[in-house]
Amino acid sequence: MQYIALPTETVRTLQSGAPDANGKVPERHISNGSANPCRHCLRDIPKGAEMLILSYRPFDDLHPYAETGPIFLCADACAQGGGHQVPDILQTSPDYLIKGYNADDRIVYGTGAIVAATHIEAHAAQVFTDPKVTYLHVRSARNNCYQVRMDRD
Repeated sequence: MQYIALPTETVRTLQSGAPDANGKVPERHISNGSANPCRHCLRDIPKGAEMLILSYRPFDDLHPYAETGPIFLCADACAQGGGHQVPDILQTSPDYLIKGYNADDRIVYGTGAIVAATHIEAHAAQVFTDPKVTYLHVRSARNNCYQVRMDRD
């Protein structure tokens, strides 16, 4: 499986002050050092570092399943995370919400589950056995905030 961070081009635009999914300029705050996961570098934003809070929709088109919600980003340029290793931001909570989506960006019903952080990859592999599932979203189990996308290799 591969973990897919937000695209660098999108992040650089937001870091430059472009409007978020709600048409608002991202808010600037200072990180408290925990529970502020950047969706681009896929690490917690260090304590004392400037960060952005903004509304994000991880879908290209508007439709009933195109959830929009708050995320954090490093305010300064950071390197894009992702790859085949479980990212740092998925190791800071005891569990996460995982949902499968089809090629039309619709939730594949029956795939949504709260999964222990230590079982994310095993659960994702099981969900990917469904041929209707094209990709997964990992979200906060408590606040439903988007964390990262997972694709098949």
